[in-house]
Amino acid sequence: MGPVMLDVQGTSLSQEDKEIIQHPLVGGLILFTRNYQSVEQITQLCQQIRIAANKPMLLAVDHEGGRVQRFRDGFSLIPAMGKIWQMAEQNLSLAKELAKQCAILMASEVRAVGIDISFAPVLDINNISDVIGDRAFHQEPSHVSELAEAFISGLHHVGMKATGKHFPGHGSVKADSHIDLPIDIRSESEIFKQDLLPFKQLIDKRKVDALMPAHIIFPEVDRQAVGFSRYWLQTILREQLAFDGVIFSDDLSMQGAASVGGYIERAEAAQSAGCDMLLLCNNRQGCVEVLDGANIVNSVKSATRLEKLLKQPNTGENWSALTTNYNWQKASEFVNRYR
Repeated sequence: MGPVMLDVQGTSLSQEDKEIIQHPLVGGLILFTRNYQSVEQITQLCQQIRIAANKPMLLAVDHEGGRVQRFRDGFSLIPAMGKIWQMAEQNLSLAKELAKQCAILMASEVRAVGIDISFAPVLDINNISDVIGDRAFHQEPSHVSELAEAFISGLHHVGMKATGKHFPGHGSVKADSHIDLPIDIRSESEIFKQDLLPFKQLIDKRKVDALMPAHIIFPEVDRQAVGFSRYWLQTILREQLAFDGVIFSDDLSMQGAASVGGYIERAEAAQSAGCDMLLLCNNRQGCVEVLDGANIVNSVKSATRLEKLLKQPNTGENWSALTTNYNWQKASEFVNRYR
């Protein structure tokens, strides 16, 4: 599997899409709201992508719930993770069950249309960041850990791998990395004691299969933004925390990634720092520049990690079977009960 994850513009593939998907460096594709019209259409698009690729292709979507849910009409509406605590009336046991059932509901539907993973759960703390906000489970790191672990158990129950984001935590910095370069001046010890705690606890329990670093600079730790920092990704994440799963870059078209230069420089820096897969979204020209000119390589080690995230073929999952699927039925009834 190649190290680049890109996107397509429409609800079906253009000839250019088909050609670029076949590029040897392309190993994944992320879908957005613009790619969705209906359950039938998105199922057909996923099939088109796999046929055009004619190779292992990781299909992903951001389908967290709340305001970050790419497919809506026809899909169950998943609550924002930050609403679960209130839905459960601050009962931790009930909140954990709700988190688990939300994950089962979401993952069952996403997998039924042919997608491998949703980039979830958010392991950030609901602190001062507007772009995170109620995408995070809670304000307290310990509650984030417990609720996220329950959510991950739901994903794993129906066969989806978990991607925690945004390492080491985006919740305690105000600026939005989509449009700015956030800078967090806290010390490494402060970050470890608060924002990084859910990541560490879930890594220690070997619950999280993949991680996505934040486009944030912590100048007291390293001068590079996390996703371009060998210190963060190699020394801390791989060596100190012993994380052996997939590392995705966050979208390299975001303003928070501009600190290292143009698209070629961003892709090269992200792979050099330790990212297994590089996300290049919403900028086809930038993606073409990377594929044509970046000094990035197909890594056997990265490909081996990435292949573990693919949904298993011929599992009998399809949309028409959902209504008779016990896991989906239970999750749908449970979540709707507490809306």
